[in-house]
Amino acid sequence: MAHQRNGLLSDDVLTRPDEGATYTCSIAVIGGSTAAYTTALIALKLKLNVCLVQPQRVVGGQFTAQALPASDDGDLLSHRADLVSVDGEKFAISKIQRWFRNQQRRLQPVAGRRVEDPGGSWVGHLSTTPVVASTALNEALMPYLKSGKLRLIPYAEPTGLLWADGETPRRVTGVTCRDRRTRHGFTVRAKIVVEATDLGDLLELGNLPSRVGQEARSDTGEAILPEQARPQCQQSFTFDVLVERTAPGRGVPIGMPKEYGRVTWLNLKEFTGDFWVRKQGAWKKRDFFDAFGIFRYRRLQRRSLTKNKVSVGDVSVINWGTSGHPELGQCCGNDYRTGYLVGLSRPERDRQIQRARTRAQAYIHHLQVNGVSDLKPRGDLTWTKDGIALEPYIREARRGIALTTIRHGDVAKSFFPNQARARTFSDTLGIGQYHYLDLHGNLVEGHVSPKKDDVYALPFTLPASALVPIDTDGMVLSAKSIGTTHITNAAYRMHPMEWAIGEASGFLAAFSVWSKKQPREIVQQPSLLRKLQGFLTRNGIPIVWFDDVAHDDPDFEAIQVMAAAGIITSESKKDLHFRPYGSVSRAVVCTALVNLLGLEKMEAARPAFKDVRPGKHWAYGSIETLKAKGMVAGMGRGRFMPDKAMTRQQLGYLVRRAMPKAYPAAFAETSQDRHIVQRRDLSRVFYVLLKVKLGI
Repeated sequence: MAHQRNGLLSDDVLTRPDEGATYTCSIAVIGGSTAAYTTALIALKLKLNVCLVQPQRVVGGQFTAQALPASDDGDLLSHRADLVSVDGEKFAISKIQRWFRNQQRRLQPVAGRRVEDPGGSWVGHLSTTPVVASTALNEALMPYLKSGKLRLIPYAEPTGLLWADGETPRRVTGVTCRDRRTRHGFTVRAKIVVEATDLGDLLELGNLPSRVGQEARSDTGEAILPEQARPQCQQSFTFDVLVERTAPGRGVPIGMPKEYGRVTWLNLKEFTGDFWVRKQGAWKKRDFFDAFGIFRYRRLQRRSLTKNKVSVGDVSVINWGTSGHPELGQCCGNDYRTGYLVGLSRPERDRQIQRARTRAQAYIHHLQVNGVSDLKPRGDLTWTKDGIALEPYIREARRGIALTTIRHGDVAKSFFPNQARARTFSDTLGIGQYHYLDLHGNLVEGHVSPKKDDVYALPFTLPASALVPIDTDGMVLSAKSIGTTHITNAAYRMHPMEWAIGEASGFLAAFSVWSKKQPREIVQQPSLLRKLQGFLTRNGIPIVWFDDVAHDDPDFEAIQVMAAAGIITSESKKDLHFRPYGSVSRAVVCTALVNLLGLEKMEAARPAFKDVRPGKHWAYGSIETLKAKGMVAGMGRGRFMPDKAMTRQQLGYLVRRAMPKAYPAAFAETSQDRHIVQRRDLSRVFYVLLKVKLGI
């Protein structure tokens, strides 16, 4: 009977193909990434049947097989509600992602209590063990595995793409795959294939237009890049290791790898167990078990309710990059910077992966024989013998050339002076935030290193067109293969954002199946795009940054979609507030209506109102346009009073004149009285008008 144990699904819910087997489904999700999981889950929730083909038995990517369930959260996720905003987990992520985080908290109490951060690491806001993360993820899939709506095929990799005959653009119809253990070849046919591998393998197998590593300036238009592309300049990758702090003398050696001290690429001199911090010109050492040392950096499980206390029995994932040292310069932990993975032959890729695994083992061995002996590998939490992850933690993939490429200028603070947000794409399907562009460069020379405001990232959005390959139908890009650049991938690769990318690709794939339209048609037709955005937001997925409108707000969908459409946006660019209860001036309403209707602004020879004149009031063109079409009237004595708050009664008059057939539906949930129009009222009413206009 279907069940799970220690985060592993039982054999009876897994599919192990015979040689030559063929499976048919609505959506084929290929890959074991975090986004692969969320893509599949969304499609299943939308009542479609899914084939999920992945390299391991466990689902979840970064959280599980890569052993890094210490989520790289932006600061906004930990925001606490105040007088003007709501909790971060109610506006910065979706309802489903919040459910996952709460399940983790439920499954891993501390000292018998539910706490906000069961791991208590000092770098993040929420961490648990891979087994807990896997258990929570499996709970959501179990009903679909039992019903047969989900076919989960583990230990498998793609070997090629299937194409429709003679179509332009060319269209993917399926994927050929191979079981890595039995070597059986099999085929998955689907209406939509989702590229959700951690290294962008389908792009390479299908010879789809793509980019690898650091691009040239001419490739992306990013001024910070050099003239020549450097594809070998990629982010480092890491084999994470789970270790427990033991009582003195009770440590368990991980063992010395045979290459230890014999090969140059291990570079033992850069290993350190201390974290040095330079403040006010002086160096301060933090020991390995210090409250802000390496062990607690990504601690996953704690014994004490006191968050800063490090206790015997605590468990941490060692995921340590570079850090300064007063004598050695730059030191490093288990980050593997010597090589790279994308663009190599499979045998060479496997060799680099094995070297990275050896480096992780060597680092833990170095710690154990150099003063940090009280460590015990926790293989029971990684489903391995030595506590080293099943797969490397991947930071960068082959990236598809999509209809839209997200560039440095769409994300970095330097391009948005005195603003709270980065670019809000009109076709946004999600939001993300990480405070800077976190580039872990390998040791290949020539890496660009953004500085100051060029490296800081503002809250950003996910354009739907970045999920659509430029010349291929039947496919949706997901995970780290979407249309980012080497630079912007450094923000979009984080846990919460990859989850959001999976949700977006799941909805886009499902909507393509429902509508029988290709993804490129959906993202390029306004009626289909706004309908898709409505589906996402109706299901509690934010697509525009507002910190005062929760995803369970009754007007969440209307506010989000109208803002994405650029019709009703923030009052100020300097904060993330929407101000749903704020009043709306008559000028603002007129401007929003002109934008909604797509009217060409008119310039009257003689102003209709003496208090709205050309060059004197910013809404002159909009007000004159509506006056000429008989949609607005003045307030007496030749005045329009543009800055006066509009009432619901006046809004009703305006809507009745502008779109009489839409009037009853527009005011079905809004009273017509003399109360002033709130910003949420305007979004609610105008959203109905937009849907009527677009025929959705």
